[in-house]
Amino acid sequence: MCRVASRDRMATDVIIHDSMSAKTTFSSLPLLLSLIVCPCAHASGTLTVAAVGDIMMGTTWPEEVLPPRDGEGIFDSVADSFRGAGIVFGNLEGPLFDGGEGIKCAKHRNPRKTLCYEFRMPPRYAGHLEAAGFNAMNVANNHTFDFGREGIESTVGTLDNAGIQAVGGDNVAAFCAGEKTVAVVGFSYSPPSPNSYPVQDIPAAMETVRELKEAYDLVLVSFHGGSEGKDALQVPDADEIFAGTNRGNVVGFSRAVIDAGADLVIGHGPHVLRAMEVYKGKLIAYSLGNFLTYGMFNIKGPSGISLVLRADIDLETGNFAGGAIVPVALRDGGIPYPDPERKAIGLIRELIAARGIPAGLNVGEDGALMLESPSAPRQETVPSPGGDVSGKIRFRRRDPSGRASCRR
Repeated sequence: MCRVASRDRMATDVIIHDSMSAKTTFSSLPLLLSLIVCPCAHASGTLTVAAVGDIMMGTTWPEEVLPPRDGEGIFDSVADSFRGAGIVFGNLEGPLFDGGEGIKCAKHRNPRKTLCYEFRMPPRYAGHLEAAGFNAMNVANNHTFDFGREGIESTVGTLDNAGIQAVGGDNVAAFCAGEKTVAVVGFSYSPPSPNSYPVQDIPAAMETVRELKEAYDLVLVSFHGGSEGKDALQVPDADEIFAGTNRGNVVGFSRAVIDAGADLVIGHGPHVLRAMEVYKGKLIAYSLGNFLTYGMFNIKGPSGISLVLRADIDLETGNFAGGAIVPVALRDGGIPYPDPERKAIGLIRELIAARGIPAGLNVGEDGALMLESPSAPRQETVPSPGGDVSGKIRFRRRDPSGRASCRR
């Protein structure tokens, strides 16, 4: 039985980034870490990552639009899709915050203005994420600062208290898979800040990943970028401009961070699914679409077609070792349910084919994800976090070189 370390505040050597220079340094700071320690994981095994797209569990701003039963059990229909995963990841579209007024749309208070949206989820809703099994949540997106610095600080702290690591900018999540160390870092098209590194600055992103790779065995990259809506299903290898903002060249970005050492790239932001590919042995998912977007999002057509991505990563090489698409449909205002029509599987297959270039990836009719030319049999998967707490486990530098390690 693999075990999860209890979460505890402790002084630990962590990676801190200078958002202006993209320089990475080490500093001893108090940090809440969620460490997966699996003594049963074999060195030749795989880590399973379960990832989903945009999550907005209702809002209390500018008016209250909250789900039935205050959101209790809102993920229950799809939570089984997370079982067996070592890292369960999503993109949180908005702060977990009480009070205050939105600042992003302050100059657009005309109710007829529809191109600016602000969200504010009750902090207690972090419990819904925790109950579903999430342990990493992206905050690098265009809603991070809907309620300013107080909003993002509340969000990061609330997630920490729920046992969920925030991902974005200086918030680099750290995990252990057996004896292997794993970092998760987040980028977006939003203005650079300590909570979001710019997806548009590819050289700086590559440098960030290189420096993380010097300290961690595996590096997973999240990005919030690309255009939006039903016209954004196809992913171009070019800068995407939407609502007057350069939202990055997500193809160029994704391949570049893999060149720099990233082992998995997870995209979100377009609010629709996009193609996947395997590049130099690493999986790229260009957009995971909407996942739980209650009350305030369009869920018609492709915007309501969703999935859970399960990706197995070889712990030795970091290469994609197989996985699955679990199809999901959004109904009842934006709540996810298993999709018996399996629309996401068909859509992903169509989007891959429409690109007209080799994807290095086969998507089975049942949603199985396989390399086009598998070079080795699938390895044992690191089991899901769960079971008995094994006590405090420190995550710290292994030696003077700055390498991180997992130690009891």
